[in-house]
Amino acid sequence: MNPLLDLHPEVAAALAAGQPVVALESTIVAHGMPWPHNLQTAQQVEAEVRRHGAVPATIALLGGRLKAGLGPDELQALAQRGPAIAKASRRDLARLVAEGADGATTVAATMIVAALAGIRVFATGGIGGVHRGAAMTMDVSADLLELARTPVAVVCAGAKSILDLGLTLEVLETHGVPVVGYRTNTLPAFYVRDSGHALEQRADDPAAVARLMHAQWSLGLGAGLVIANPIPAEHQMPRARIDAAIGQALAEADAQGVQGKASTPFLLARVAALTGGDSLAANIALVLNNAALAAQVAAAYAQLEAGAGAYFTFSSKASRRDS
Repeated sequence: MNPLLDLHPEVAAALAAGQPVVALESTIVAHGMPWPHNLQTAQQVEAEVRRHGAVPATIALLGGRLKAGLGPDELQALAQRGPAIAKASRRDLARLVAEGADGATTVAATMIVAALAGIRVFATGGIGGVHRGAAMTMDVSADLLELARTPVAVVCAGAKSILDLGLTLEVLETHGVPVVGYRTNTLPAFYVRDSGHALEQRADDPAAVARLMHAQWSLGLGAGLVIANPIPAEHQMPRARIDAAIGQALAEADAQGVQGKASTPFLLARVAALTGGDSLAANIALVLNNAALAAQVAAAYAQLEAGAGAYFTFSSKASRRDS
């Protein structure tokens, strides 16, 4: 175990016993939602993971220590401090550890800590990606490169729809990262179920996802996987409405010179305001949906690793009917 890593006792016991554990990021708590919705959502997400048979491990940096699993008081303090806590990606980890500081982990940093802890499955809302206009700004999320190097399966509702989804898929393909549609043949677009971008791989149950994970890492392919799980149909937003809100938020960000790691929190907050809070409700619904699936995938993978399940060849026929 890495000497800079602290496991919550429940997480440590579950990992030692080969039980399923699901990593959860903390940036969505500190930077992705306002107080008190962030704490309520974090508590609901942990409860959803438990309800589907796994142990939640919310990941953060506290006092320069990497934490896999937070206690109730730690989670509340993280939520209350919100944006005052540093947003920590890969490049920030060493500095925050050296300074003994606190940090809310992004997708990339959460993957790193999860891998150090031996956690193979991670649930989040949406991954980062290639920002619109990246041909000029070169603004590409570190999440994509982390997926190329860190063996963790990330269950998400696709990439955030504020991004250039086509280019995001191209970068993932270039780096050999499998993007698997869960019961879908197209990439979800966060607030809506279908981005219009076709996927080459599909899985229709958690066991199929677990078999793909097992094959990926048994072959020595070190990359992670994106498990693209569409927002539940009853919670998706009308495409025209969300596109209009995103367009206005992007224009405001450009006018105000918002760039870099400040972009995503700004855009998500403006989209929430422009949609009267409906996008926040959709965000919460998709995170809970991803937590449920991640727990089921973690349980299936733990069973497979324990030798209790048979191994079958994974089918990646994208021609199967979408359900």
